[in-house]
Amino acid sequence: TSNIGTKEANVMGFEKDTSAKTDKALAAFFSPEFRNRLSGTIEFNALSLDVLMTIVDREIDKVNALLAPKKVKVKLNKKAKEYLAKEGYDERYGARHIARVIDEKVKEALTDEILFGKLKKGGSVKVGLKNNALTFEFTAK
Repeated sequence: TSNIGTKEANVMGFEKDTSAKTDKALAAFFSPEFRNRLSGTIEFNALSLDVLMTIVDREIDKVNALLAPKKVKVKLNKKAKEYLAKEGYDERYGARHIARVIDEKVKEALTDEILFGKLKKGGSVKVGLKNNALTFEFTAK
């Protein structure tokens, strides 16, 4: 898979026909020999906020699986999910950065509490959003 043609496809307008632009981008990037080996190309639509929030849920499930031995559980409210979804999404690269954003903005914020603070013996973390910044409410076990 690749993101070839996404730059050309992201142009303002109604009922865009992007296939010619995508074909042109493919021709500029790949050799004719390689293009002849392709059976076809598939163009994907942009991801909706609901889909992005589902991806955030799945990434938080992975975080919770990692934290299970420490008996720590992370819960996000809807605004925090939306924030992480929007921060991790890029029109050109899609949702690839959501995991990185969660690492930087959620996991790093938990480290000191898990090692030295309220979560040392386990507990829960409620993640919210206030003034466009994540908030953390720690509850010890």
